Amino acid sequence: MADAIGLLRPRTVIGPSLRATGDWALRFDTFPHVRIGGLVRGTCWLILEGHEPVLLQEGDTFMLGNPPPYVLAGTLDASPRPAAAAWAGAEDGFVHIGPRSEDDLYLCVGHIAFDEGNAALLTDLLPPLVIVRAADPHGRRLAQLIDLLATEVGVAAAGGPLVQNHLAQILLVHMLRAHAGQTDRPTGWLSALNEDGIGAALRAVHADVAHSWNLQELADISHMSRSVFAHTFKSHVGVPPREYLIQWRMNLARDALARDTLTISELAQATGYRSESAFSTAFRRVVGSSPAHFRNQARQPAHSPTNEKGAEYV
Repeated sequence: MADAIGLLRPRTVIGPSLRATGDWALRFDTFPHVRIGGLVRGTCWLILEGHEPVLLQEGDTFMLGNPPPYVLAGTLDASPRPAAAAWAGAEDGFVHIGPRSEDDLYLCVGHIAFDEGNAALLTDLLPPLVIVRAADPHGRRLAQLIDLLATEVGVAAAGGPLVQNHLAQILLVHMLRAHAGQTDRPTGWLSALNEDGIGAALRAVHADVAHSWNLQELADISHMSRSVFAHTFKSHVGVPPREYLIQWRMNLARDALARDTLTISELAQATGYRSESAFSTAFRRVVGSSPAHFRNQARQPAHSPTNEKGAEYV
């Protein structure tokens, strides 16, 4: 899991946190990748478009994968207003709604964005909504992380953004573990890592991507016959072993080319290809362009929107 998340180059923006009392409701627009948060105190409704309303309680955490528009509300009958306006008025890391009270709702939230080139590696596996209750097996650990994160947001201490970023990514990992454990028959590398045999094969591939892996070697690592391994791998991961290996190599190649860390010849060797031409052919087939063209495009200045005051963070 660490290999894949590292490859995604996560960028985290935390806060501001929400403290609210009375009848209130905020509507949030769709946002790419992942939003994550939890209730430090109080209760509120999470109303995700196309889903039944969910009551969040103290200690609960949630994760939204490429979420459609959604509403956070104190009551189901409150009329939602745009969240962007409320967030524009944040002060000292907090958005306040209603009279301030020690018993108000306290919600710590943030979002995690990934490099677009490989973002689908994770986001394609996520449902729109994952809820981990405080009483769930992972719930206590997640509640503790939310408390730590909320403390960092509320205190202007040296190194705060760095600590917030790392805590949010740890929170993401634990949410992914909880999601993998909640799903009856998940597919993809995320769930397969929890399987003794298939997980061992995946970890071996990730640890030595330059090796010329064949089906028999991976089956031996998984303690299965070739036919059983091939069937089980596709059942859990969603694609055959060879296709997964090629896709993983190309994910690594895209990342290296975008960061311009290796020559194309060095990259071919690092990803298990005997020649630069064989690597280039595979890369073009999967990515749709030559490695040189992909690298040149990645060198062009990016014109991405920046987070300004008033940007919607939740």
